[in-house]
Amino acid sequence: MRILIVEDEPTLGPQLKATLEGAGYAVDLATDGEDGHFLGSTENYDAAILDLGLPEIDGLTVLDRWRREKRNFPVLVLTARDSWSDKVAGLDAGADDYLAKPFQTEELIARLRALIRRAAGNASSELIAGPVRLDTRSGRVTLDGAPVKLTAQEYKLLSYLLHHKGKVVSRTELIEHIYDQDFDRDSNTIEVFVTRIRKKLGADIITTIRGLGYQLDDPQG
Repeated sequence: MRILIVEDEPTLGPQLKATLEGAGYAVDLATDGEDGHFLGSTENYDAAILDLGLPEIDGLTVLDRWRREKRNFPVLVLTARDSWSDKVAGLDAGADDYLAKPFQTEELIARLRALIRRAAGNASSELIAGPVRLDTRSGRVTLDGAPVKLTAQEYKLLSYLLHHKGKVVSRTELIEHIYDQDFDRDSNTIEVFVTRIRKKLGADIITTIRGLGYQLDDPQG
């Protein structure tokens, strides 16, 4: 899953980026509203973390512009402001959740997971396809109850396909959602990771739809 952070605090922004990358997300960081708006308008994200008190363009304006441009990814608003009017303004501008500073990182990650699940139509924190289970809270993957060790990139790819179970996902979409903006998009690593996942979880877990991409279905219907 790919996340955009728009945060101008010189310590907090990089800390959040490192923490989310450690939790298995691909992360881009913008440090002002102008760059944040541009990235959110031109790149594909599964969610954004947006500070309201930004230089260049304030966070509420950024959020309003995204929504007017039909950019519908979930947005978690971060702000030092704690008045009810600021919360209402953020939600009315199109925010999906709100977290006031200071906050616990564990709560932010839990809220982010919930936003991504709901956006994909998944109510549970556990994603299931036949004998395969992925717990988004712990990052644990099991096959018939036995733990399976995946690399970070294999986990990201499997997680994205499980969040979009039953849908055909193109190679381009996978690249856009599991890597940050600096990744070489001509790389053939998606095919390599799909092959590795099939070896670990079964050849039928991911179906190649020729000319279109990949699909993960529940083998048990």
